[in-house]
Amino acid sequence: MRLLFVTSTRVGDAILSTGVLARLIEENPGIKVTIACGPAAASLFEAVPGIERVIVLDKMIGSLHWLYLWSQTVTRRWDILVDIRNAPITYIIGARKCHRMFRTREPGHRIFQLGKVIGCEEPPSPRIWVDSNRSAEARRLIPKGGPVLAIGPTANWRGKQWRATYFAELIARLTSPDGPLPNARVAIFGRDDERPMALPVIDSVPKDRLLDLVGHLDLLTVYACLKQSSLYVGNDSGLMHLAAASDVPTLGLFGPSPVEQYAPWGPLCDYVHASVGFDDIFPEDFDHRSTDSLMDSLSVDQAEKAACELWARTRDAAA
Repeated sequence: MRLLFVTSTRVGDAILSTGVLARLIEENPGIKVTIACGPAAASLFEAVPGIERVIVLDKMIGSLHWLYLWSQTVTRRWDILVDIRNAPITYIIGARKCHRMFRTREPGHRIFQLGKVIGCEEPPSPRIWVDSNRSAEARRLIPKGGPVLAIGPTANWRGKQWRATYFAELIARLTSPDGPLPNARVAIFGRDDERPMALPVIDSVPKDRLLDLVGHLDLLTVYACLKQSSLYVGNDSGLMHLAAASDVPTLGLFGPSPVEQYAPWGPLCDYVHASVGFDDIFPEDFDHRSTDSLMDSLSVDQAEKAACELWARTRDAAA
């Protein structure tokens, strides 16, 4: 059997869709899998069981990337086709069973919407597969030696990015002698091109406790490093969803994005939202290319309280 799984360009949405992929692999042992996704998410799928190919869809003028997908898949008969993006081109790719995600205004988390694509009664939690080499690399990058506070200070646009000074203050409080993670090491994550955003946070951490992991790590190695961490705090981003999928207790910081759809998913996940509501947070002259942070109504006190409560809940669950 063969599965063609067409998923999102954005890393966060691609991660959320992996629960559907995992369910199909479990229900069809030995199935051969082909993934189609954007370049940013491609490395997520390298260790998927039964993976035959990852088709990277670089955006082309005139949506020619969809024609490229058709040319790469039309000659093969697929047993199952799942299209999270509901691309018109997949309607002319032959498959015995087809599942497509249609646009919906239904309220609720994206996970529930994704589960409905294949008729799941229970929401399918994201699942990431990682190979032994990346797990070994993560153990090298984050060796044993006490708790690790993982921080995701970047986001895909400025409006969703909590200020670096706020992150620096939160880190200082959480790792202070009377904080929940006293003298913990601090691992900072982000892409290489996001280093300018992360640098003020990196510079705020004492060098003897700093694990600077910004740049040069593929997503699966980042995932393996997150599994070595004790607590994650970060902006609403693909990295936040990767942390949640790794089962590290995850606190998402939200402002100009719909938390009811994109909160981190998992039993030890939580979020804290800017005090200005989502509908009121955007300025009249809003332009995502030039707008500054829209997270200023989320205080360090609020984030600290939420992080401490999540940590306490994590300790209770482990007891």
